[in-house]
Parts: sequence; structure tokens; C-alpha cells
Amino acid sequence: MRRFKCTIQYDGTGYSGYQVQPNGVTIQEVVEKTLARMHKHPVKVIGSGRTDARVHAQGQVIHFDTELAIAPDSMVKALNTLLPDDIRVRDCKEVASDFEARYDVVGKEYRYFVRRTEDAFRRHQSVLIPYALDLDVMRQAMTYLVGTHDFSSFCVAKTETDNRIRTIYEAELIEYGEELIFRFKGSGFLYNQIRIMVGTLFDVGRGRFAATDIKKMLAAKDRNVAGVTAPPHGLYLWEVFYPESKKGI
Repeated sequence: MRRFKCTIQYDGTGYSGYQVQPNGVTIQEVVEKTLARMHKHPVKVIGSGRTDARVHAQGQVIHFDTELAIAPDSMVKALNTLLPDDIRVRDCKEVASDFEARYDVVGKEYRYFVRRTEDAFRRHQSVLIPYALDLDVMRQAMTYLVGTHDFSSFCVAKTETDNRIRTIYEAELIEYGEELIFRFKGSGFLYNQIRIMVGTLFDVGRGRFAATDIKKMLAAKDRNVAGVTAPPHGLYLWEVFYPESKKGI
């Protein structure tokens, strides 16, 4: 038995998130059914983490075990032949049998895409914000999110874990043509953390909050003091990071 690590991208528009659930089609379900078709038996797929309905991924990482005598490059071609067009396998590597796509993660990068003009072709892949934003003030606010903090104010109250301390290594706001891209790289993120941070930054950009209010929100550890949750379809799981020793055989 061999273990494969695959990097996949997907357009989450038509899916009820990554993780298998009773109601709605999910990314994990479709990938597992495709692998079962190839193997003639069920194949369990483990992902680096879940993404919500309508959230996209450029670099989700999964692993699964296979007894097939197939090279990683051939696995990519086979999966992309059978998978729907909105799920693509970008890369596949054979890894050690103890590799864990979820538990070996040492960091993740998310990006959130905003467009400032109407665009029929990007309506499901970015969020329209037609009003003016003060980008300099938003960038100042983002500096207060960098570092190790208790992010209780920036996650849903029903977050499963009691440990809400996370580290953000990098946070930047990029202007790319008519789009804005929020980029966050960190040790890991709480449920809805990115979307709540972005929604709060929208409010900063509109003058509803001062940049320094971010520090007060972090100190309060209360979801009610932060801004709204930004819509899901602007969010992308961009890249997942692993130790060098876990990158492949």
C-alpha cells in the first residue's frame, strides 16, 4: 500500500463545502467517489482542513492510500479525466506512510478577492464592494492582526476548539487592477476567522471603525465587538505548508 499526497484546486460555487455531510454534494465526496471508481472499492480521503460552502481552493492538500501500480503523474491524469471540470488535481507525490494531510500542517495561506466593478465572469469568485474604501487605513489595521493573539473576537461563538490563540505571520492588502486581494499567512485559522477579519476591515475602510479599534477587539475576546462576516465566495484556501521532511519521497 502506498500513500499519495495531492494538491487540488476547486471552484466551490456548486458545493456544500469540502467535508462530507448528509445534505449537499461536497468536494471530499466527489473525490472519494472518483477514487472508488478507479479502485473498485471505497477509498478514504483526508484533507488539510475543511472549507465552507461556496469557498474555493487553489491549494487544498489531501492524502489517500492506494494499492494501484500507478505513477503519481499518471494519477494526476487519471483523476483529472474522471473528476468534474470544477475540481482539478494540480500535483501528486508519493509520501511516507505516516504523512497526515491534516495533522502535519505547519501553516496555511488564505486569500480573499474583492472586485470594485461589476464583472459577470467573476461574480462567483470575488465579492463586489462598490463603495469607496480607505486602503491606507485598512493596511494600518491589518498590522495589528499580525502576531500571536487570542482571536475569539474574530471567530464564530460556537467554534469547536477552546484554544483560540493563533499566529498570523503575514497580512497584506494588494491592489491588482480592479481587484483587491487580502492575503493572510499563519499557523492556522479558526472557523470563519478570515471572513470576519475581512468584514471588519471593510468597516475600517468605510470609517465605521478606527484602525486602532482592532487592538481593542482582540483584547475584548468577544465576537460581538468585531464587524460582519464577509461573504464566502471571495475566499480561497491558497496554500498549505508542511515541514520539509513531509514533502515527499
